[in-house]
Amino acid sequence: MQRLRINDDIKPLSEVRTGIANYIRQVRDTKRPIIITQHGKSVAVLVDSIEYEAMQEKIELLTEIQKSLSQIENGQGIDHGDAMEMVLKRTVK
Repeated sequence: MQRLRINDDIKPLSEVRTGIANYIRQVRDTKRPIIITQHGKSVAVLVDSIEYEAMQEKIELLTEIQKSLSQIENGQGIDHGDAMEMVLKRTVK
């Protein structure tokens, strides 16, 4: 996802409502999200669907990495050699 440009990518709901097709095209073409405001406060973000999927995948990966790091810190990790041995036992039959 491209970095947000504050002057270009923050729009009031009333403006988005009247030109939604243009904003969808902008998000798709620029890969930048649009922050939608209502009464001067941000209320929603319009994001390209492919960019959204990529964000979800990154979040899942980072969550798994954090979980793994916590397990290692708590002594729940497996030595690399032991892990490799376990994998090889499963694959070589």
